[in-house]
Amino acid sequence: MTKPTKADMERARQARFAAIVMCVAIVGWFLLQQIGREYGWQARFAFLIDFAALAAFGWALVVTFRIWRQGRAKR
Repeated sequence: MTKPTKADMERARQARFAAIVMCVAIVGWFLLQQIGREYGWQARFAFLIDFAALAAFGWALVVTFRIWRQGRAKR
């Protein structure tokens, strides 16, 4: 087994960060939807929360795709 390079460690750090963003986005989305339902927030706030979650998932998808491409370029 070879020792991971600095680039490998950087890709792992980026992957961890993307995973954390996805986890926070889904938990935050769920909690804010429940809070909004409980307190009777207007529908526009629900859409704002949805769009924020979609933006977080979109960002994580782009980062994950870049990590995948960097890994394939390394081979």
